[in-house]
Amino acid sequence: MSMKSVLIGILVLLLPACLLATDVISGKVITVIDGNTLEVFTGENETYKIFLFGIDSPELEQEYGDKAKRLLEKLILDKNVEVQIQGKDRLGNRLGIILIDGEDPREKLLEEGLAWTSERNPIEAFETIKEKSKEKRKGLWKETEPTPPWIFRRQQTLLQFKTS
Repeated sequence: MSMKSVLIGILVLLLPACLLATDVISGKVITVIDGNTLEVFTGENETYKIFLFGIDSPELEQEYGDKAKRLLEKLILDKNVEVQIQGKDRLGNRLGIILIDGEDPREKLLEEGLAWTSERNPIEAFETIKEKSKEKRKGLWKETEPTPPWIFRRQQTLLQFKTS
């Protein structure tokens, strides 16, 4: 048996375990930065900045940004949580899912009209929740054409380049 065959055999055995392994961070939510960003302090004295996977709330400078932040604070601030890390975004930010007593704060933000689904590859179940809140004209859906946060951020970046 060649070395190459042995290495391939080892990889085949280890790959399923690697694919199933999801990083989980346990700790206390110490800060809610905005409607979809928080910090978790772990028992190992580490602080992790987490962006909620699958949603995007208005920026604090946008209408409803502060309401989204306050709702997320009400739902998770000072609570012990487990965060299932889903990977990182293109900027290297950790994306996570948090459940508190079986409740998903992302769903509540969508129900109240305080978040959009992700710009790319939106989760179908979240799209349904968002559309229901849109039909009921809740939160930001009271506006005729609210600006999604990813568009707002791009506009802010363009403004910064022009002023420097």
